[in-house]
Amino acid sequence: MRFLITGGAGFLGTALSNRLVGEGHQVCVMDDLSAGDASCLDPRVLFTRGSVLDRPKLWTLLHDVDCVYHLAARVLVAESILYPRDYNETNVGGTVTVMEAMRDAGVRRVVFASSGAVYGEQAQQPVREDVPPNPQSPYAVSKLAAEYYVRTIGALWGIDTVIVRIFNAYGPGQNLPPSHPPVVPRFLQQALRGGSLVVFGSGVQTRDFVYVDDAVEALMAAAVAPDAHRRTINVGSGQATSVNELTALVAATVGRTVEVLHSPAESGGVSHLCADIALARQLLDYEPRVGLAEGLQRTLARDPRFRANAR
Repeated sequence: MRFLITGGAGFLGTALSNRLVGEGHQVCVMDDLSAGDASCLDPRVLFTRGSVLDRPKLWTLLHDVDCVYHLAARVLVAESILYPRDYNETNVGGTVTVMEAMRDAGVRRVVFASSGAVYGEQAQQPVREDVPPNPQSPYAVSKLAAEYYVRTIGALWGIDTVIVRIFNAYGPGQNLPPSHPPVVPRFLQQALRGGSLVVFGSGVQTRDFVYVDDAVEALMAAAVAPDAHRRTINVGSGQATSVNELTALVAATVGRTVEVLHSPAESGGVSHLCADIALARQLLDYEPRVGLAEGLQRTLARDPRFRANAR
């Protein structure tokens, strides 16, 4: 198959792109490199630097494409609180632009990478796809709005749409921005440097951490699954882990005693968030294979940034 992956030089996009070309598919990546790194892509991936707001450039890349993976997005929750207009422009406006360009180029299928963040605070855990979303940040709102655009434009123009709500993905190559980095690489980096692990809130809040290879398996299946059209599908591990439990696993992974500091001044986010993955099992034949302890070991072993600190 021939794929276009927007945001394909980012964390998930790179893993997906490299896996697809490794299996013999043709992959074109479009990324503005605001958070991605094209040097990590397999040389067989055709890379184009550009924004998802650039419809003429999208047109040139969409000829003969079988499926688009739309992964391009701004993804920092704390940043979205400060700059909601920018998140709306990229995450919502960019999605509409991609869907318009697909319509005009005649591309028949899109897999949209949404987020478990759209659920927000939910009384029942794990969360099923049919519970009403409760987004609690501009980032989550932008992802939910983009979902509606994908479904609506797809229905109007006969485009197959699959929405994949990915929970807390982690693994080698995950971006470490200077402010508000994701919790897994932040904890690993701090532990390896002998620093303290700062936990926001009490640390009893739970999350669903899914290893990058498992997320990629689900994304690949979504491109060809016969019964996934117009479906919204959770992708996670199906296991809830508290942030306090994560600190203990990180300490065991690096083989060091680490000091844990709690910061009640900053919110730890929603109380609990774990994916019900029954629908992914049914529609995508999805089964997560890498548990958190093993995933942390793999991340430590395969990410050169952490290997350097471990020596």
